[in-house]
Amino acid sequence: MFEKSLEIIRKIEENGFEAYLVGGCVRDLLMAKEPKDFDITTNALPEDVLKIFEDARYENDFGTVLFPIRDENGKAVSVTEITTYRSESGYRDHRRPDEVVFEKELDKDLSRRDFTVNAMALCLPGKNQEKYDSKKIEINDEEFYLVDFFGGLKDIKLKIIRAVGEPLDRFKEDALRMMRAVRFSCQLNFDLEPKTERAIVKMAGSIKFIAKERIKDELVKILSSDKAMEGIERLRNLKLLQYIIPELLLGEKMEQNHHHVYTVLKHSLLSLKYCPSKKWQVRLAALLHDIGKPASMKIIDGGRTFYNHEYIGAKITRKIMDRLKFSREDTEMVVNLVKNHMFYYNVGEVTAASVRRLIAKTGRENLSDLIDLRVADRLGSGTPKAMPYKLRHLQYMMEKVQNDPVSVKMLKVNGDIMISELKMEPGPKMGAILDVLLAEVLENPELNEKEILIKRVKELDKLNLQELREKAKEIIEEKRDEEDKNIKRKFKV
Repeated sequence: MFEKSLEIIRKIEENGFEAYLVGGCVRDLLMAKEPKDFDITTNALPEDVLKIFEDARYENDFGTVLFPIRDENGKAVSVTEITTYRSESGYRDHRRPDEVVFEKELDKDLSRRDFTVNAMALCLPGKNQEKYDSKKIEINDEEFYLVDFFGGLKDIKLKIIRAVGEPLDRFKEDALRMMRAVRFSCQLNFDLEPKTERAIVKMAGSIKFIAKERIKDELVKILSSDKAMEGIERLRNLKLLQYIIPELLLGEKMEQNHHHVYTVLKHSLLSLKYCPSKKWQVRLAALLHDIGKPASMKIIDGGRTFYNHEYIGAKITRKIMDRLKFSREDTEMVVNLVKNHMFYYNVGEVTAASVRRLIAKTGRENLSDLIDLRVADRLGSGTPKAMPYKLRHLQYMMEKVQNDPVSVKMLKVNGDIMISELKMEPGPKMGAILDVLLAEVLENPELNEKEILIKRVKELDKLNLQELREKAKEIIEEKRDEEDKNIKRKFKV
């Protein structure tokens, strides 16, 4: 990609224009990191760029031409953005400029960018190196010239995120830049420059004008970084969190029972910090797993209890994720983890059947994530041992029962067989019979044989629909009540 980008720059220069690598790719190259993409800025107008690159397209009002990078088979594998120098003015919606003006000089373009570490440009040796005050540098044993009007290279060495020019002006232009400042500080392990930090606190309320999808994208990047906990804490300290996930702040001063030494919020932040999973969804579940505690807190016999906080928390989590426009798939995954994070497991008390019920309830694909969440919860409580024997034993049991039936789809009898071989009519009664079969097979997997199940279907078919539903409910509720009692007895919450 780097060499392809340099080829693009050479071709633009051959046609009499200036062209530079710009933005995050320059920052990453200077930090000896592999850039994810390469952006180019030029004094060529979009129509000029389209003449140079026939395969390019221009479908916006901001001077950005998209040029596909293709592999040896002609398949587009990435897209390089080639943008005309521009200046911007008027940001009434705190996001988009009211006016975009194409410029002839590079300094005008760089001055509109967000942070100094993203406001540098890199050019090849040649006539362009002499036009601006540039510094000779080497990257991958090649010679380049760095244009750095705002001290970005110095700020990389100091490890700070500093707004270009006046911070208040930059954040008025696009309020999302405040979250981007936090995100870059997490990704790069940089501090925020004090004046930039003060401007964020002052402008924090303007984040309300930003589309929730954009806020969600930045939040995911923060959660995916190596400094996720520090990022959320920084959002709180900068007064941004109260506009993004205000529900978290309800646990800021809430003490817990004798099982916990931290407030609900402190415990949630530490759970995020120690979460062993790299998946942002599991990390978000770690952050939100106790978000239902403030709403469920009661004083009983002089002590705090949080009965059913996991179910209340699951509802609050869904509300948060719907508000921030997360996908349905991601929402269901995180809600499921929050709802089931209190699962009971004690060696000697829990049977293979209860493990199968746990798998059926949480989903086989979510069990390892649920264990990671439990580890995060334990470490976030100040427990030194992350993986006690009983969790290792659960992993063993999961492996042991992995081929046992845990859903109706895994039964050896299905609707088609019931219709074709038993001449049953499709309808609710058939579904109720399958529910009863599953409840019984969860308890005893050896029953999952076609002949045994067909015989049982004939027996159950003699019952009416209401009786079948009651029978399935009775089996399932009995086991659920038993598990809930174990949870409350074990954790006293």
